Amino acid sequence: MMILSMDLGKFNTVCCLYDTRNRKYRFETIGTKRSHVDQLLNSCEANLVVMEASGWISDVCRARGLKTIVCSTNDEAWCWKNTKRKTDRDDALKLAKMAIMNALTPVHVPEPEVRQQRMLVKYRKKLDGRINRIKNAIRALFVGQGIEIDTGKRAWCLGRQRIGSFRKPLDECGDLELWQGKLDLELTQLDDLTRQMETVEKKLEAYAKKNPHIQRVMTIPGVGRKTAEALVAAIDDPHRFKSSRHLSSYLGMTPKQYQSGETDRSGRISKRGPRMLRSLLLECAWASTRYNAWSKLTFARIHGGSRTRRKKAGIALARKLAVIAWAMMRDETDWDSTKLFPEVPPEEVKLKVKRPEVRPAGELHSNEPKRPSARGSRQTKRRGSPRRSPART
Repeated sequence: MMILSMDLGKFNTVCCLYDTRNRKYRFETIGTKRSHVDQLLNSCEANLVVMEASGWISDVCRARGLKTIVCSTNDEAWCWKNTKRKTDRDDALKLAKMAIMNALTPVHVPEPEVRQQRMLVKYRKKLDGRINRIKNAIRALFVGQGIEIDTGKRAWCLGRQRIGSFRKPLDECGDLELWQGKLDLELTQLDDLTRQMETVEKKLEAYAKKNPHIQRVMTIPGVGRKTAEALVAAIDDPHRFKSSRHLSSYLGMTPKQYQSGETDRSGRISKRGPRMLRSLLLECAWASTRYNAWSKLTFARIHGGSRTRRKKAGIALARKLAVIAWAMMRDETDWDSTKLFPEVPPEEVKLKVKRPEVRPAGELHSNEPKRPSARGSRQTKRRGSPRRSPART
């Protein structure tokens, strides 16, 4: 049996051809390119291919009908802390030897379509970050000139006309108008990125309508399309998780544990899963307490009225929402609140089922200076200080 183990690099890949019959091996270094990998697979007669986590190389090997093991370097068997020498050849040889001993834990490699959808979800997050950075740069320009613009979203909706009135092409700017030229360039980039964001959103919305899992997860009150897309893309196949604990550890939402003798401590969550998905689940958990009676009751039960446990309760609720979504995908069932409510009837839970109405636009700006608030003029008493009676004369 011939084992081909590959230690991947950004530019070069070290390959180890290990013959299990006579335990002889040799090394080859190739470029990390599709043509070089095809040439290597044509020249060698490998029965098993072992590699680190890589999508396109595993697709090439599986298209040829080769048995492939994709392992993760985060596994406990892949620790190199106590070694005196660590090279690419040692890594490739260790991969082959661990494959013989069945000491490698294979990881799930999604289909190419799912990986492309994951890429698009992450790209939307990057576009959103770029748009926010440009908006902050535009606000900094107006702050530097002492010009007041609208706050919040009003600046980019109703107040966009005022912002655009200060723009001027850089070629036509004088020595004291260069900031207006920079504003024109920033607004041009903002418009381009906004159009790209709309294109990405249309593509993801069309994909969500075709995916039954996304539509099923969206039936949970408080879970929107963006959270459902990221969660379904990360889970991919719900049957690959053995239990809810397995899913929670995959998402990095289980506590760390240190146990030695009589010591048994549980720390913070491991944070070893997809970071973007954890942030989306946490935002979804806070939002679901306003529109989901079960989430509100569960959140109140976990924090127990303690202010110091509210954040921990939010993370716990986010994990529960992910587990429920996974169970719905596995069993192909929609949200059913009757199976989750505790003894407290849901009619007693006050929910904010409607968002507050948007205030009318009104005047955008006023040249009159703002009056100081009356709250600041009132004297405040220090907490814990005894009340003194006025002195009598």
